Amino acid sequence: MAETLRIDHVAYFGDGVSPSPGGNIYVPYTLGGEIVEVAEVHGHPDRRKLVEVRQASPERIAPFCPHFSVCGGCAIQHWDAAAYRAWKRNIVVETLAQAGIAAEVAPLLDAHGSGRRRITLHARMGTHEVLKVGYAAAHSHDIVPIDRCPILDPALGGALDAAWAIAEALKPVRKPLDIQFTATRGGLDVDVRGSGPVNAAMTTKLSAIAQAHRLARLTRHGELVLLRNPPVVAMGTAEVTLPPGSFLQATDAGEEALAALVLDHSKRARHVADLFCGVGPFALRLAAKSRVAAFDSDAGSVAALQKAATSTSGLKPVKAEARDLFRRPLVPQELRDYDTVVFDPPRQGAQAQATQLAASKVPAVVAVSCNVATFARDARILIDGGYRIEGVTPVDQFRHTPHVELVARFAR
Repeated sequence: MAETLRIDHVAYFGDGVSPSPGGNIYVPYTLGGEIVEVAEVHGHPDRRKLVEVRQASPERIAPFCPHFSVCGGCAIQHWDAAAYRAWKRNIVVETLAQAGIAAEVAPLLDAHGSGRRRITLHARMGTHEVLKVGYAAAHSHDIVPIDRCPILDPALGGALDAAWAIAEALKPVRKPLDIQFTATRGGLDVDVRGSGPVNAAMTTKLSAIAQAHRLARLTRHGELVLLRNPPVVAMGTAEVTLPPGSFLQATDAGEEALAALVLDHSKRARHVADLFCGVGPFALRLAAKSRVAAFDSDAGSVAALQKAATSTSGLKPVKAEARDLFRRPLVPQELRDYDTVVFDPPRQGAQAQATQLAASKVPAVVAVSCNVATFARDARILIDGGYRIEGVTPVDQFRHTPHVELVARFAR
């Protein structure tokens, strides 16, 4: 049944909000002040599907991608850039305020650059045995087949064709596939997940696809299928050979922006602990001026970081160690030798490590976060432990989505 709603504002996750006596109603792809016609969403009483915009906001613009509102990748392409940027910065402002944290929030720093250098494409068998390769649909496990994606770095230009070829080759296994692509200096690095064991004939076919599409490397669940060129990325003056399927910031510009802020907040440091270090985007840059001890639970990433540091001339000593900082955070006695700690945890934050930092005497802590809510929780722990927050910079690496990253400095 059709229904007419007035949208009040856009929520933190990008949907328009229409207040009602029974609670808020959420409508994707709408803006504050709009009057819209909507339809029910089965099984979700607080959600509606946009049918028509009856009265548009003056801030509404035309989306640039034909897949927008069908593909689940982008939540916002329909909003004027200035209003969108203000909303995204305000996510950080209001989340910190709700946590009782008074902090100066800098203007939003755009870090989309030339686009995403990492994507995961999904391959599934649809109805009538039709193969689909693309992104997951919004709020669904359905796959939206795509022929192009305008938010990708040009270096990922061959990813879609390669994904279709890989999916066709593995179609006989009849399993859902997740195909991760990363643009590197050597070409596309590809890791295929979900296929399960494959026979020698399929492995040979995959090798031929890697050759035909000039992939740098093709792995399956991290196991090598074919290596044509080392999948190398630059981090400062170092070059890192990526482990299969390893984490990397989504854009080159995002990594550069986050690293520049970390370096600026650590410019007087002589000995830095880089926690949740990954393959070293901060550690390898910090080592130009500071001794660095780097920790992460991913042994492959730690090994890649250590190898890059050892083979790069002109760096201060770097010691990398595999350690689960959720279960074994560095304790105050271990932290006493560092004058600065940098931490960049996954979305769940670093509560256990923040608790130990709050009990330490480390003079400065630099926090990097991709989740404002868990950052606010961890920041509260540091502040209650005697730290002062000296400012927050929001970074927009994931343009067209509600995801925002940030960097903040804390001082004793």
